[in-house]
Amino acid sequence: MSTIWICGVDEAGRGPLVGSVVAGAVVLDPNNPIAGLKDSKKLTPAKREYLYEQIMLKAKAWGIGEASPEEIDQINILQATMLAMRRAVEDLASRLGSWPDKALIDGNRCPELPIPAEAIVKGDAKEPAISAGSILAKVTRDRQMVILHERFPQYGFAQHMGYPTAAHFAALKEFGVCEEHRRSFSPVRNVIEAMSR
Repeated sequence: MSTIWICGVDEAGRGPLVGSVVAGAVVLDPNNPIAGLKDSKKLTPAKREYLYEQIMLKAKAWGIGEASPEEIDQINILQATMLAMRRAVEDLASRLGSWPDKALIDGNRCPELPIPAEAIVKGDAKEPAISAGSILAKVTRDRQMVILHERFPQYGFAQHMGYPTAAHFAALKEFGVCEEHRRSFSPVRNVIEAMSR
């Protein structure tokens, strides 16, 4: 009997004002279990990094997809999230050698895929494959923010990861926006408008 491959998909970075939205997709290997999988937000950064490496080593297949700040501004954050999720499943399919049989998507809606997909609210806490996807997405995005911090240290991206914190707002006020900021997000748009007056 052939094995049924089910992938879990989750994203990181819908809320920040800067950078890409990133999605992870994972098919777990039942013969090679990974202990400690849970919603990436409930894990310490060190534990996330450890589990990221475990997923890379032990998962049957994994994929990462993203949508850029330009794409977010063009099609909106929801559609960009769906695009990133689709790209993650496509990346996984290329590594797996075929499309998985089904996708379990964290949240209340599914991207367009050529396979059956099921949306599961709070899926990152219920389905280990979705938890694994959330860990891949979060670690990948956090690493991108650290690299962005090296390019634009004045914004403090390595501390707040681009989220709308008081420190981020203060930096926006002082330095304006950088090329990676999402111009369609109102706090960023407000800064651009204030500076053009």
